[in-house]
Amino acid sequence: MSDTDNGNTFWGYRRENGRVGVRNHVVILPVDDISNAACEAVAANIRGTMALPHAYGRLQFGEDLELHFRTMIGTGSNPNVAACIVIGIEPGWTNRIVEGIAKTGKPVEGFAIEQHGDIATIAAASRKAKDFVQAASEQLREECDISELWVSTKCGESDTTTGLASCPTVGNMYDKLIPKGIYGVFGETSEITGGEHIAKARAATPEVGEKFMATFEAYQREVIEAHKTDDLSESQPTKGNIEGGLTTIEEKALGNLEKIGRTSRYIDVLEPAEAPAKGPGLYFMDTSSAAAECVTLMAAAGYVVHTFPTGQGNIVGNPILPVVKISANPRTIRTMSEHIDLDVSGILRREMTLDEAGDALIAMIRRTANGRLTAAEALGHREFVMTKLYRSA
Repeated sequence: MSDTDNGNTFWGYRRENGRVGVRNHVVILPVDDISNAACEAVAANIRGTMALPHAYGRLQFGEDLELHFRTMIGTGSNPNVAACIVIGIEPGWTNRIVEGIAKTGKPVEGFAIEQHGDIATIAAASRKAKDFVQAASEQLREECDISELWVSTKCGESDTTTGLASCPTVGNMYDKLIPKGIYGVFGETSEITGGEHIAKARAATPEVGEKFMATFEAYQREVIEAHKTDDLSESQPTKGNIEGGLTTIEEKALGNLEKIGRTSRYIDVLEPAEAPAKGPGLYFMDTSSAAAECVTLMAAAGYVVHTFPTGQGNIVGNPILPVVKISANPRTIRTMSEHIDLDVSGILRREMTLDEAGDALIAMIRRTANGRLTAAEALGHREFVMTKLYRSA
Protein backbone atom coordinates (compact mmCIF):
# COMPACT_ATOMS: atom_id res chain seq x y z
CA MET A 1 0.00 0.00 0.00
CA SER A 2 1.38 3.40 -0.97
CA ASP A 3 1.53 6.15 1.65
CA THR A 4 1.22 8.87 -0.99
CA ASP A 5 -2.07 7.90 -2.59
CA ASN A 6 -5.57 8.77 -1.40
CA GLY A 7 -6.50 5.22 -0.35
CA ASN A 8 -8.95 4.02 2.20
CA THR A 9 -6.77 2.00 4.59
CA PHE A 10 -4.03 2.51 7.14
CA TRP A 11 -2.01 0.31 9.51
CA GLY A 12 -2.98 0.53 13.18
CA TYR A 13 -3.04 -1.28 16.50
CA ARG A 14 -6.33 -3.04 17.25
CA ARG A 15 -7.21 -2.64 20.93
CA GLU A 16 -9.20 -4.88 23.24
CA ASN A 17 -12.41 -2.84 22.81
CA GLY A 18 -12.17 -2.81 19.00
CA ARG A 19 -10.83 0.74 18.68
CA VAL A 20 -7.71 1.33 16.58
CA GLY A 21 -4.67 3.30 17.72
CA VAL A 22 -1.81 4.65 15.63
CA ARG A 23 0.79 4.67 18.44
CA ASN A 24 1.70 2.02 21.02
CA HIS A 25 2.58 3.93 24.19
CA VAL A 26 2.91 2.53 27.70
CA VAL A 27 1.91 5.45 29.91
CA ILE A 28 2.76 6.13 33.58
CA LEU A 29 -0.15 8.30 34.70
CA PRO A 30 -0.08 10.31 37.96
CA VAL A 31 -3.44 10.81 39.66
CA ASP A 32 -2.20 13.98 41.35
CA ASP A 33 0.66 16.45 41.32
CA ILE A 34 2.51 14.90 44.27
CA SER A 35 2.73 11.57 42.44
CA ASN A 36 4.63 13.07 39.50
CA ALA A 37 8.05 12.21 40.92
CA ALA A 38 7.19 8.52 41.36
CA CYS A 39 5.80 8.33 37.81
CA GLU A 40 8.88 9.98 36.36
CA ALA A 41 11.10 7.59 38.32
CA VAL A 42 9.26 4.58 36.85
CA ALA A 43 9.62 6.03 33.36
CA ALA A 44 13.35 6.52 34.01
CA ASN A 45 13.65 2.90 35.15
CA ILE A 46 11.79 1.26 32.27
CA ARG A 47 12.74 2.09 28.71
CA GLY A 48 9.73 2.46 26.43
CA THR A 49 7.42 4.03 29.01
CA MET A 50 6.31 7.64 29.26
CA ALA A 51 5.26 9.63 32.35
CA LEU A 52 2.62 12.35 32.02
CA PRO A 53 3.25 14.80 34.90
CA HIS A 54 0.69 17.53 35.55
CA ALA A 55 -0.14 20.14 38.18
CA TYR A 56 -3.50 19.10 39.65
CA GLY A 57 -5.48 16.38 41.42
CA ARG A 58 -5.63 17.46 45.06
CA LEU A 59 -8.72 18.93 46.78
CA GLN A 60 -10.65 19.35 43.55
CA PHE A 61 -14.42 18.97 43.82
CA GLY A 62 -17.66 19.11 41.87
CA GLU A 63 -17.51 19.45 38.10
CA ASP A 64 -13.82 20.37 38.27
CA LEU A 65 -13.10 16.98 39.87
CA GLU A 66 -15.33 15.17 37.39
CA LEU A 67 -13.43 16.77 34.51
CA HIS A 68 -10.16 15.71 36.15
CA PHE A 69 -11.31 12.08 36.31
CA ARG A 70 -12.73 12.22 32.79
CA THR A 71 -9.41 13.52 31.45
CA MET A 72 -7.33 10.99 33.39
CA ILE A 73 -9.51 8.02 32.43
CA GLY A 74 -9.79 9.19 28.83
CA THR A 75 -6.04 9.63 28.51
CA GLY A 76 -5.34 6.12 29.78
CA SER A 77 -8.13 4.72 27.60
CA ASN A 78 -6.96 6.37 24.36
CA PRO A 79 -6.31 3.75 21.63
CA ASN A 80 -2.79 5.13 21.19
CA VAL A 81 -2.03 3.76 24.67
CA ALA A 82 -1.18 0.05 24.79
CA ALA A 83 -1.12 -0.19 28.60
CA CYS A 84 -1.21 2.13 31.60
CA ILE A 85 0.32 2.34 35.08
CA VAL A 86 -1.61 4.66 37.43
CA ILE A 87 0.09 6.08 40.54
CA GLY A 88 -1.66 8.21 43.17
CA ILE A 89 -1.06 9.27 46.75
CA GLU A 90 -4.04 7.24 48.07
CA PRO A 91 -5.98 4.23 46.74
CA GLY A 92 -9.50 5.66 46.40
CA TRP A 93 -9.04 8.05 43.51
CA THR A 94 -6.30 5.83 42.07
CA ASN A 95 -8.68 2.88 41.86
CA ARG A 96 -11.42 5.01 40.33
CA ILE A 97 -9.13 5.87 37.42
CA VAL A 98 -7.89 2.28 37.10
CA GLU A 99 -11.46 0.95 37.01
CA GLY A 100 -12.44 3.51 34.37
CA ILE A 101 -9.55 2.56 32.10
CA ALA A 102 -10.12 -1.17 32.72
CA LYS A 103 -13.60 -0.92 31.17
CA THR A 104 -11.89 -0.73 27.77
CA GLY A 105 -10.13 -4.06 28.41
CA LYS A 106 -6.75 -2.32 28.29
CA PRO A 107 -3.98 -3.64 30.57
CA VAL A 108 -3.85 -1.25 33.58
CA GLU A 109 -2.52 -1.43 37.13
CA GLY A 110 -2.74 1.08 39.98
CA PHE A 111 -0.37 1.84 42.86
CA ALA A 112 -0.97 4.03 45.93
CA ILE A 113 1.97 5.67 47.70
CA GLU A 114 0.44 6.02 51.17
CA GLN A 115 1.59 3.28 53.58
CA HIS A 116 4.24 2.19 51.06
CA GLY A 117 6.37 5.26 50.26
CA ASP A 118 7.98 6.27 47.00
CA ILE A 119 10.75 3.65 46.89
CA ALA A 120 8.51 0.60 47.31
CA THR A 121 5.85 2.06 45.01
CA ILE A 122 8.38 2.85 42.28
CA ALA A 123 9.85 -0.65 42.51
CA ALA A 124 6.48 -2.41 42.27
CA ALA A 125 5.22 -0.15 39.49
CA SER A 126 8.49 -0.57 37.57
CA ARG A 127 8.14 -4.35 37.59
CA LYS A 128 4.62 -4.16 36.19
CA ALA A 129 5.63 -1.48 33.66
CA LYS A 130 8.37 -3.79 32.38
CA ASP A 131 5.78 -6.52 31.76
CA PHE A 132 3.52 -4.05 29.96
CA VAL A 133 6.35 -2.77 27.74
CA GLN A 134 7.39 -6.25 26.71
CA ALA A 135 3.79 -7.20 25.85
CA ALA A 136 3.33 -3.97 23.88
CA SER A 137 6.54 -4.60 21.94
CA GLU A 138 5.02 -7.77 20.49
CA GLN A 139 1.86 -6.12 19.21
CA LEU A 140 1.64 -5.88 15.42
CA ARG A 141 -0.10 -3.35 13.23
CA GLU A 142 -2.96 -4.56 11.05
CA GLU A 143 -4.58 -3.04 8.01
CA CYS A 144 -7.65 -1.01 8.98
CA ASP A 145 -10.30 0.90 7.08
CA ILE A 146 -9.96 4.68 7.03
CA SER A 147 -13.37 4.89 8.73
CA GLU A 148 -11.72 3.70 11.95
CA LEU A 149 -9.65 6.88 12.28
CA TRP A 150 -10.62 9.54 14.81
CA VAL A 151 -9.16 12.89 13.68
CA SER A 152 -9.34 16.05 15.80
CA THR A 153 -8.44 19.63 14.90
CA LYS A 154 -7.44 22.90 16.53
CA CYS A 155 -5.52 25.86 15.10
CA GLY A 156 -2.94 28.05 16.81
CA GLU A 157 -0.87 31.19 16.28
CA SER A 158 -3.33 32.02 13.52
CA ASP A 159 -2.82 34.75 10.94
CA THR A 160 -4.32 35.76 7.61
CA THR A 161 -2.82 32.72 5.87
CA THR A 162 -4.55 30.39 8.33
CA GLY A 163 -8.06 31.44 7.38
CA LEU A 164 -7.15 31.61 3.68
CA ALA A 165 -5.39 28.27 3.29
CA SER A 166 -4.38 25.98 6.17
CA CYS A 167 -7.75 25.96 7.98
CA PRO A 168 -9.65 25.42 4.69
CA THR A 169 -7.26 22.52 4.00
CA VAL A 170 -8.49 20.81 7.18
CA GLY A 171 -12.07 21.59 6.18
CA ASN A 172 -11.52 19.99 2.78
CA MET A 173 -10.12 16.90 4.52
CA TYR A 174 -13.21 16.63 6.74
CA ASP A 175 -15.56 17.09 3.78
CA LYS A 176 -13.86 14.08 2.15
CA LEU A 177 -13.36 11.81 5.18
CA ILE A 178 -16.49 12.43 7.27
CA PRO A 179 -18.64 10.76 4.55
CA LYS A 180 -16.26 7.78 4.73
CA GLY A 181 -17.20 7.26 8.37
CA ILE A 182 -14.42 8.86 10.44
CA TYR A 183 -14.96 10.69 13.72
CA GLY A 184 -13.94 14.36 13.72
CA VAL A 185 -14.04 17.13 16.33
CA PHE A 186 -13.41 20.88 16.55
CA GLY A 187 -13.63 23.21 19.55
CA GLU A 188 -12.12 26.48 20.86
CA THR A 189 -15.35 27.95 22.24
CA SER A 190 -14.09 31.49 22.86
CA GLU A 191 -12.46 31.61 19.44
CA ILE A 192 -15.82 31.29 17.68
CA THR A 193 -16.91 34.68 19.09
CA GLY A 194 -18.39 36.72 16.26
CA GLY A 195 -18.99 33.62 14.16
CA GLU A 196 -21.29 31.79 16.56
CA HIS A 197 -24.28 32.29 14.24
CA ILE A 198 -22.35 30.52 11.47
CA ALA A 199 -21.39 27.67 13.80
CA LYS A 200 -24.99 27.29 14.94
CA ALA A 201 -26.17 27.07 11.33
CA ARG A 202 -23.71 24.25 10.62
CA ALA A 203 -25.33 21.93 13.16
CA ALA A 204 -26.94 18.79 11.76
CA THR A 205 -30.29 19.61 13.44
CA PRO A 206 -31.88 22.67 15.05
CA GLU A 207 -31.67 20.90 18.43
CA VAL A 208 -27.91 20.45 18.10
CA GLY A 209 -27.61 24.09 17.03
CA GLU A 210 -29.44 25.21 20.17
CA LYS A 211 -27.21 22.98 22.29
CA PHE A 212 -24.17 24.68 20.74
CA MET A 213 -25.59 28.13 21.45
CA ALA A 214 -26.34 27.21 25.07
CA THR A 215 -22.73 26.04 25.45
CA PHE A 216 -21.32 29.15 23.75
CA GLU A 217 -23.45 31.55 25.79
CA ALA A 218 -22.58 29.77 29.04
CA TYR A 219 -18.87 30.11 28.22
CA GLN A 220 -19.30 33.81 27.47
CA ARG A 221 -21.37 34.42 30.61
CA GLU A 222 -19.66 32.18 33.17
CA VAL A 223 -16.04 32.39 31.99
CA ILE A 224 -15.38 35.42 29.80
CA GLU A 225 -17.74 38.02 31.28
CA ALA A 226 -17.27 36.78 34.84
CA HIS A 227 -13.49 37.04 34.87
CA LYS A 228 -12.37 39.59 32.28
CA THR A 229 -11.12 43.01 33.40
CA ASP A 230 -12.31 45.17 30.51
CA ASP A 231 -11.83 43.06 27.38
CA LEU A 232 -9.73 40.16 26.11
CA SER A 233 -6.93 42.23 24.60
CA GLU A 234 -3.67 40.28 24.20
CA SER A 235 -5.59 37.05 24.88
CA GLN A 236 -8.09 37.02 22.00
CA PRO A 237 -6.58 37.81 19.56
CA THR A 238 -3.08 37.03 20.82
CA LYS A 239 -0.11 39.24 20.02
CA GLY A 240 0.96 36.64 17.47
CA ASN A 241 -2.47 36.80 15.83
CA ILE A 242 -2.25 40.59 15.65
CA GLU A 243 1.24 40.50 14.15
CA GLY A 244 -0.16 38.10 11.57
CA GLY A 245 -2.84 40.57 10.51
CA LEU A 246 -5.84 39.50 12.61
CA THR A 247 -7.07 42.58 14.45
CA THR A 248 -10.34 41.27 15.95
CA ILE A 249 -11.68 38.06 17.41
CA GLU A 250 -14.36 38.10 14.71
CA GLU A 251 -11.70 37.87 11.98
CA LYS A 252 -10.05 35.03 13.88
CA ALA A 253 -13.38 33.21 14.29
CA LEU A 254 -14.19 33.29 10.59
CA GLY A 255 -10.84 31.71 9.76
CA ASN A 256 -11.18 29.19 12.58
CA LEU A 257 -14.54 27.96 11.27
CA GLU A 258 -12.98 27.17 7.89
CA LYS A 259 -11.72 23.97 9.55
CA ILE A 260 -15.19 22.39 9.37
CA GLY A 261 -15.32 22.58 5.58
CA ARG A 262 -18.18 23.35 3.27
CA THR A 263 -20.49 20.35 3.60
CA SER A 264 -19.71 18.77 6.99
CA ARG A 265 -22.23 19.29 9.78
CA TYR A 266 -21.56 18.53 13.45
CA ILE A 267 -23.93 16.03 15.01
CA ASP A 268 -23.48 16.73 18.74
CA VAL A 269 -21.88 19.04 21.31
CA LEU A 270 -19.44 17.45 23.78
CA GLU A 271 -18.34 18.45 27.26
CA PRO A 272 -14.55 18.83 27.70
CA ALA A 273 -12.85 15.41 27.36
CA GLU A 274 -16.21 13.71 26.66
CA ALA A 275 -16.07 10.79 24.22
CA PRO A 276 -18.53 11.03 21.30
CA ALA A 277 -21.46 8.66 21.56
CA LYS A 278 -23.65 9.29 18.52
CA GLY A 279 -21.57 7.36 16.01
CA PRO A 280 -19.30 8.55 13.19
CA GLY A 281 -19.38 12.20 12.21
CA LEU A 282 -18.17 15.64 13.16
CA TYR A 283 -18.56 16.89 16.76
CA PHE A 284 -18.05 20.19 18.57
CA MET A 285 -16.27 20.08 21.95
CA ASP A 286 -16.45 22.86 24.54
CA THR A 287 -12.77 23.67 25.05
CA SER A 288 -10.35 26.44 25.83
CA SER A 289 -8.54 27.92 22.86
CA ALA A 290 -5.18 27.31 24.58
CA ALA A 291 -3.41 24.80 22.36
CA ALA A 292 -2.04 22.30 24.90
CA GLU A 293 -5.26 22.28 26.94
CA CYS A 294 -7.45 21.75 23.89
CA VAL A 295 -5.34 18.96 22.39
CA THR A 296 -5.15 17.21 25.78
CA LEU A 297 -8.95 17.24 26.04
CA MET A 298 -9.38 15.85 22.53
CA ALA A 299 -6.86 13.08 23.22
CA ALA A 300 -8.82 12.23 26.38
CA ALA A 301 -11.98 11.96 24.25
CA GLY A 302 -10.34 9.19 22.21
CA TYR A 303 -9.00 10.93 19.08
CA VAL A 304 -5.83 9.40 17.66
CA VAL A 305 -4.51 11.93 15.09
CA HIS A 306 -4.65 15.72 15.45
CA THR A 307 -4.51 18.27 12.62
CA PHE A 308 -3.15 21.68 13.58
CA PRO A 309 -3.16 24.63 11.14
CA THR A 310 -0.75 27.39 12.17
CA GLY A 311 0.27 30.67 10.61
CA GLN A 312 2.87 32.28 12.85
CA GLY A 313 4.18 28.88 13.98
CA ASN A 314 2.67 27.25 17.08
CA ILE A 315 5.03 24.44 18.15
CA VAL A 316 2.73 22.44 20.49
CA GLY A 317 2.73 18.63 20.61
CA ASN A 318 1.09 16.00 22.81
CA PRO A 319 2.47 12.88 24.51
CA ILE A 320 -0.02 10.38 23.06
CA LEU A 321 -1.72 12.21 20.17
CA PRO A 322 0.47 12.90 17.10
CA VAL A 323 -0.04 16.53 16.05
CA VAL A 324 0.18 17.20 12.29
CA LYS A 325 1.18 20.83 11.62
CA ILE A 326 -0.13 22.54 8.48
CA SER A 327 1.00 26.02 7.44
CA ALA A 328 0.59 28.34 4.47
CA ASN A 329 2.76 31.16 5.77
CA PRO A 330 5.90 31.37 3.56
CA ARG A 331 7.92 33.05 6.32
CA THR A 332 7.01 30.33 8.84
CA ILE A 333 7.88 27.64 6.29
CA ARG A 334 11.23 29.35 5.78
CA THR A 335 12.14 30.12 9.40
CA MET A 336 10.43 27.25 11.29
CA SER A 337 10.40 24.46 8.74
CA GLU A 338 11.36 21.84 11.33
CA HIS A 339 7.94 22.30 12.96
CA ILE A 340 5.79 21.96 9.83
CA ASP A 341 4.53 18.64 8.45
CA LEU A 342 2.58 19.99 5.47
CA ASP A 343 3.34 23.14 3.46
CA VAL A 344 0.21 24.47 1.75
CA SER A 345 1.59 27.92 0.92
CA GLY A 346 1.16 26.95 -2.73
CA ILE A 347 -2.53 27.78 -2.33
CA LEU A 348 -1.66 31.46 -1.85
CA ARG A 349 0.65 31.41 -4.88
CA ARG A 350 -2.05 29.65 -6.90
CA GLU A 351 0.29 26.71 -7.43
CA MET A 352 -1.94 24.35 -5.44
CA THR A 353 -5.71 24.05 -5.33
CA LEU A 354 -7.62 23.61 -2.08
CA ASP A 355 -8.70 20.19 -3.32
CA GLU A 356 -5.06 19.19 -3.84
CA ALA A 357 -4.16 20.50 -0.38
CA GLY A 358 -6.95 18.44 1.19
CA ASP A 359 -5.68 15.32 -0.59
CA ALA A 360 -2.13 16.07 0.60
CA LEU A 361 -3.38 16.35 4.18
CA ILE A 362 -5.24 13.05 3.93
CA ALA A 363 -2.04 11.43 2.66
CA MET A 364 -0.10 12.97 5.57
CA ILE A 365 -2.71 11.74 8.07
CA ARG A 366 -2.37 8.22 6.66
CA ARG A 367 1.43 8.41 6.78
CA THR A 368 1.20 9.54 10.40
CA ALA A 369 -1.27 6.76 11.20
CA ASN A 370 1.10 4.26 9.59
CA GLY A 371 3.92 5.31 11.93
CA ARG A 372 5.60 8.42 10.53
CA LEU A 373 6.66 10.67 13.42
CA THR A 374 5.24 14.16 13.23
CA ALA A 375 7.55 17.15 13.53
CA ALA A 376 6.37 17.71 17.12
CA GLU A 377 7.07 14.07 18.02
CA ALA A 378 10.53 14.15 16.45
CA LEU A 379 11.36 17.37 18.32
CA GLY A 380 10.17 15.97 21.64
CA HIS A 381 7.11 18.15 22.19
CA ARG A 382 4.93 16.40 24.80
CA GLU A 383 2.75 19.21 26.16
CA PHE A 384 0.15 17.66 28.50
CA VAL A 385 -1.96 20.34 30.18
CA MET A 386 -5.03 19.65 32.30
CA THR A 387 -8.01 22.01 32.14
CA LYS A 388 -9.04 23.37 35.54
CA LEU A 389 -12.44 24.99 35.97
CA TYR A 390 -12.02 26.79 39.31
CA ARG A 391 -10.00 26.95 42.54
CA SER A 392 -9.55 23.83 44.63
CA ALA A 393 -10.93 23.61 48.16
